[in-house]
Amino acid sequence: MAAGGGGAGAGRPPPGDLRSALVTSVLSLERLELDLFRGRHHWVPATQRLFGGQIIGQALVAAARAVSRDEQVHSLHCYFVRAGDPKVPVLYQVERTRTGKSFSVRSVKAIQHGKPIFTCQASFQLSQGSPVQHQFTMPAVPPPEELLTQEELIQKFLQNPNLAERYRKHLNKIQAEDVPIDIKPVNPPDVFCWEPQEPKQLFWVRARGDIGETDMKVHCCVAAYISDYAFLGTALLPHRQYHIRFMVSLDHSMWFHAPFRADHWMLYECESPWAGGCRGLVQGRLWRRDGVLAVTCAQEGVIRVEPAPNQSKL
Repeated sequence: MAAGGGGAGAGRPPPGDLRSALVTSVLSLERLELDLFRGRHHWVPATQRLFGGQIIGQALVAAARAVSRDEQVHSLHCYFVRAGDPKVPVLYQVERTRTGKSFSVRSVKAIQHGKPIFTCQASFQLSQGSPVQHQFTMPAVPPPEELLTQEELIQKFLQNPNLAERYRKHLNKIQAEDVPIDIKPVNPPDVFCWEPQEPKQLFWVRARGDIGETDMKVHCCVAAYISDYAFLGTALLPHRQYHIRFMVSLDHSMWFHAPFRADHWMLYECESPWAGGCRGLVQGRLWRRDGVLAVTCAQEGVIRVEPAPNQSKL
């Protein structure tokens, strides 16, 4: 099934761009047996834990290889059960839980050092039409062409001669990360402001490089990778007076509604309706540029904080 959405040429990467590293490297699994795969790591966060989006995306790749081309993923539900080790590959073991006439379920276990670090169930459906259709309305925001990229925003902050050295080091570290995603925040938080903010954020996202017209499952796997980036941080916006001591994802769910191109700009609308008990809940929606709701996401994570030692960044 060819990916669609966004209009002809909408959000297309500049001519001459290489194929997206998300397809050629990050989400490229080595098949060891019929339903056993090995994945390697492209980008490891500063925490030296495996990036959750990579595990979700690779697990969905493994599940997708165990269904027919005509079946498309419509939902997945995951649990992170152990910290991943960035020094060794991940094995993905697929169980063909059910193959039905309309729906099929595949269960995936990600394994390191002989123990599961992550479990996932993905459900696939053969295309079916229905007169029962509705969706929310996409937020009105400036187009990505009018906004600065995350890298440009960081460069702008770094040009401030009064920026404290520890924050300069932190921003330089972010800038040096080889994240295969283009990001343009709609309302970027002021790095010099410690005032609580509403737990909502909007940013345009797309895979870096070109993926092209291909099986829709490929774009869904890429969206799974993208969906975990900066997602849980939404729950911290009202609590910027604290320093993060520990923050990891506990679970992650996604529902795929309409065809889309993960290498075209999509609006990621994130909000956190609740936080408490050292946990935070976040919800997200990925919108195509033409206003079609493509994906819905939800995640809960552990958040442990401590008072910030010095609230001045200057």
